[in-house]
Amino acid sequence: MDHSAIVMGASSGMGQEVARRLLNKGWTVGLAARRIDRLREMAEEYGPRAVCAQIDVNDDGSAKQLLHLFEQLSTVDLYIHTSGVGKVNCQLEEDIELQTVKTNALGFTRCIGVAYRWMAEHGGGKIVAISSIAGIRGLGPAPSYSATKALQHTYIQALEQQAHCRHLNIHFTEIRPGFVDTQLLNGSHYPMTMQVDGVVDEMMRAIRHRRHTCVIDWRYRLLVALWRLVPAWVWRRMRLSNYK
Repeated sequence: MDHSAIVMGASSGMGQEVARRLLNKGWTVGLAARRIDRLREMAEEYGPRAVCAQIDVNDDGSAKQLLHLFEQLSTVDLYIHTSGVGKVNCQLEEDIELQTVKTNALGFTRCIGVAYRWMAEHGGGKIVAISSIAGIRGLGPAPSYSATKALQHTYIQALEQQAHCRHLNIHFTEIRPGFVDTQLLNGSHYPMTMQVDGVVDEMMRAIRHRRHTCVIDWRYRLLVALWRLVPAWVWRRMRLSNYK
């Protein structure tokens, strides 16, 4: 049986690796991203099974562009949203905060909504969202990043409830990785940084097993469990970065 998927953010990092793995398994994959050059490279490599679309989630017209990609593929079993931005912003620079909100909140909501409505009208499917452990607690070094990742978690949780109540055959998996060695880190070095291959291994297993939420990897699962135990008054006083 032929399968088809759309990967939003397929030009780099985890999005590109996920897209390649699906293509290698014989899937037809809609490759969507702001940068079209890398998508075309994959299209040349995999032929007509790789369908390219230049889509910037921040553009007002991105919803129509993504809907057009769904219509091109005709059937879509899986939508994976990997697009996102994040920066340490200890000085609370306005442009960083607003750009993060625009991409991780507005862009995310816009694209997930397109996938949800399409699947609701076409018999269902699976939606996978890459969020972050940063959404577990408010992180002072990256306020808008942790806040928008919390929004993503809550939004997916709300859609799961709605889909169940509407008897829609739509399933969700939220992936919450820790630090991954991608362009998002901009060459910065963080403790417990993971490689893309290993993260995608766990991600694909979570998708196959229809996990609702998956924190990657075991070290971050332990860290998140500890974070949840920290009282609010202690968390407020924790110094997670050099704020100078």
